[in-house]
Amino acid sequence: MVTQVNPDVKLTAMGDEARTIEEWTTTFQLLTVVLDPYTQESAWLLPTAGRFLSNFRGASVRAAWTVTADERDARKFLGPWAEQFLTFTDPDRELIGALEIERTPALAYVRQDLAVIGTAEGWEPSEWERLGELVGKVNSWSFPQLPEPGDPGPFKGAPAKG
Repeated sequence: MVTQVNPDVKLTAMGDEARTIEEWTTTFQLLTVVLDPYTQESAWLLPTAGRFLSNFRGASVRAAWTVTADERDARKFLGPWAEQFLTFTDPDRELIGALEIERTPALAYVRQDLAVIGTAEGWEPSEWERLGELVGKVNSWSFPQLPEPGDPGPFKGAPAKG
């Protein structure tokens, strides 16, 4: 069953005003890594997730972070990664609920019609790679091979509801 995101779900990009997910996906699909900066699990995956998103730089997909914190904490958690990609703050976890994500870190791919094409929760490299391969196929783009040396071993993740 494909989840359909409510078009009125609000996303706030760092340094910007809140807009609906429908507005954010008018031109591009959304590929977002969802992180909870208050958990070790999200911290363990930050460099790997950054490398994953970097692969899609230039593709016809909006590669972004979604951080379950306010702007100050999101910026502190991401450090220089905050400047590399669009970063959404989701302190009320509205997007997490709309995507039906139960564990973080997570990866979500949303089409322009707001259908959730796929998610990967926690860190299972083969699931992230499979979703990356789909994004690559849809966008005629390469996809990252996972895991790479130095990536963490698979883990379940932390509860997404906080």
